[in-house]
Amino acid sequence: MMILLPLLAVLAIMLLGALAQRFRWLPSKTDIWLNEYVYYLAFPAILFISLAKTPIATILNGPFIAAYLLAMVLTYGLCQKLSLRYGSHSEANIRALAVTFGNTAFIGIPVLMMLYPEDPLALMATAMTSLLSVGMFAFALVRLDLARNNSPRHPLLTMARTLVTNPIVLGCLAGIMVSALTVKIPSSLDTALQLIGKSSSPCALFAIGIVLAKAMRRQTGDGSRFSSATEQTLINFAKLLLQPLLALVLFSLFGVTGELRVMGTLLAAMPTAASVYLLAQRYQTLDEQSAQWIMLGTVLTLLALPLWLEVLNTFFIQ
Repeated sequence: MMILLPLLAVLAIMLLGALAQRFRWLPSKTDIWLNEYVYYLAFPAILFISLAKTPIATILNGPFIAAYLLAMVLTYGLCQKLSLRYGSHSEANIRALAVTFGNTAFIGIPVLMMLYPEDPLALMATAMTSLLSVGMFAFALVRLDLARNNSPRHPLLTMARTLVTNPIVLGCLAGIMVSALTVKIPSSLDTALQLIGKSSSPCALFAIGIVLAKAMRRQTGDGSRFSSATEQTLINFAKLLLQPLLALVLFSLFGVTGELRVMGTLLAAMPTAASVYLLAQRYQTLDEQSAQWIMLGTVLTLLALPLWLEVLNTFFIQ
């Protein structure tokens, strides 16, 4: 039962957001404002301060980073190759991104903070996986441009621009730099950033509830295109089971043990991030279908994460 408590808290906050949207308790743009606050201020603040206070040797955990990245690359490559049999290159890249780009920020941070309160490893793991996820997002963006014959003159510059304009990436990089230089953060600034950062989890989950409620009403009310049951099942199977399984195997092979292996596997099991829908919408490729994958995956996470936690705590925590 203790395993379920953090997830029940996550569900309760998301449900409250959905109810607020359903009964119009708040202005219609509340989710937009909350998302902007969390994305540009709260997440960068908590990731910066946690990394800045973590020794650089702990942050730059080569085996952890390599194993997580390889799990993402293998999942992306496999999904893209299979998808090319049933659709265009653009569709294949959207599907591949959906099974690799997990919601390590908006759901991963709240879940790990509840499961591992006051444990700096939790936020370090979240920061590293978020950086890798944004890198995969930038890679998919370039692939979509290439597939559309709209290739930028310098693809690497496009990827770099995507990375350096992402506030979460900037917060992480700034924290890593402060850690490497062993700069002491003034106590007043530390307190302020901690307060802002701790507001990220409830605000993010509340906003997700609003977004899901809006998406569900839109899907049932306008006769939009529906993803097949087979496609939805395969996408979420790959995201919630295949990628974390690959990550778990690779963590073990690369010598990542203990709670860090558990954290990394759980982060790999996070549902598809809403950014995938935004990218699909921008390129007008599987946009309505991707919204359905995200909705279903977010719901299934409430079943998948307790199962992963039970397996990990039973067989992999010594």
